[in-house]
Amino acid sequence: MQSTLLPPLPEHWFHSFVFPDGVRADGVKPLTSLLEEADLIFPNRLDGRRVLDIGAWDGFFSFQAEQRGAAEVLATDHFCWSGQGWGDKRGFDHAHARFGSKVRSLDLDVADHRVEDLGQFDTVLLLGVLYHVTDPYRTLEAAAAMSSDHLVIETVTALRHEPVPAMRLFTELELDQDATNFWAPNILALREMCRRFGYSRFQVLPEGLDNQGWRRWVMPFRDKNRYRRAIFHAWR
Repeated sequence: MQSTLLPPLPEHWFHSFVFPDGVRADGVKPLTSLLEEADLIFPNRLDGRRVLDIGAWDGFFSFQAEQRGAAEVLATDHFCWSGQGWGDKRGFDHAHARFGSKVRSLDLDVADHRVEDLGQFDTVLLLGVLYHVTDPYRTLEAAAAMSSDHLVIETVTALRHEPVPAMRLFTELELDQDATNFWAPNILALREMCRRFGYSRFQVLPEGLDNQGWRRWVMPFRDKNRYRRAIFHAWR
């Protein structure tokens, strides 16, 4: 029986969890996939680092950062937590309580993150956010400004055949029948934007998505997997 001390359970979970007491939450995204992704997002321990998770939703990666040694974690969201989508903040609050977490949370839209208000963070996560915004350049610029060292982007990518930085605008409902999906960059576009925002070293996972111009023949335009997701790391 659910404890009355716990926040209410959400109607829907996006992230999946196994809590310390063995209780499971099975969301849209399977736990095995989330754990594999977490290992790519956090290749090393986070001991002593400040971490900002922008667009945290149920908070899986916020809690992973805490469990992997981060000294401080701030989880932010607005679209999901305000109920504009099909989720809300109940999943985060419930998981927070079950983990006995010290992760801080703040209802804040992506564009409203400001260094003068929050300070800078060692690692900033922008996971599953970039393709949901109408102005990805300004969104990425705002996230980059919050990071003093390391920025991690997880996003849908497209136009891998193009030898120049490019971004694809989806027609309505084209991607996953979701009207909130707007843009998909190629890796060269992510590199160029991050270079402009002061980053100098990059890594993309899986590495096959790193579309240097001479590799474009490997990834033809009509590849059925042309909208592959990527995890993109940028360091100052």
